[in-house]
Amino acid sequence: MLLVGVVAAFIVANGLFALGYLIAGGIDNARHGSFADAFFFSVQTMATIGYGKMVPATVVANLLASSEAVTGLLTFAMVTGLVFSKFSRPTARVRFTRNAVIAVRDGVPSLMFRMANVRANQIVEAQIHVVFARQESTLEGEEVRRFYDLELTRLRNAIFNYSWTAIHPINLNSPLYGATAESLSASGAQIVVSLTGLDDTFSQTVYARYYYDAEDIIWGARLAEISKRTPDGEFMLDFTHYDEVVRAALPPPEIARLE
Repeated sequence: MLLVGVVAAFIVANGLFALGYLIAGGIDNARHGSFADAFFFSVQTMATIGYGKMVPATVVANLLASSEAVTGLLTFAMVTGLVFSKFSRPTARVRFTRNAVIAVRDGVPSLMFRMANVRANQIVEAQIHVVFARQESTLEGEEVRRFYDLELTRLRNAIFNYSWTAIHPINLNSPLYGATAESLSASGAQIVVSLTGLDDTFSQTVYARYYYDAEDIIWGARLAEISKRTPDGEFMLDFTHYDEVVRAALPPPEIARLE
């Protein structure tokens, strides 16, 4: 989109300068009243090509050419900076599982989802922030959107190189305690995941965000295993099963001892 915008701005600017040259008295060796000749002369002036066949015909046209030359130099300098910042900025390229799941983990019902680093290099000092949002009613009956930070068993990863499963225990302190699939859907619940870290090559901050709606949460399921080792002992991820889930039973609320 940036390149398309630059090209469009270049065409528009040269079109305006072409009109200015026609109004200012035209250009020597150009066809009389030819917008095409004025446009291409503007392109040559702005890009400092200077073929030398067409030249400004009046003092006003020369002043206009001088201003266009300065405009071209400043514009190309700014565009160079924009393009460099656009393409030199590292992107997180973190793949999130399509669904989050709720199942028992270490004896406690937990909300879980998985992230994978699909970059060729590592993300160091990675950390995630998970927010749970839903519609609630105040004591006065006013509908408000409330946000809760979800506690995780691990929210930092020193070296995020492969896969990372985020786990939120649904205990008495969890805003998800006592919730059901129907209640989350009725309240328009949503889980927002933000991941930040440092690119180990450019030492720049990378950022990724993902959203899970209530319909994206599968109850009574766990994430399919994707890690395995090659015959030579190397660790690898099998992304063909990345978004798959396996059914797992949830204990009845009266049996699950939530701490």
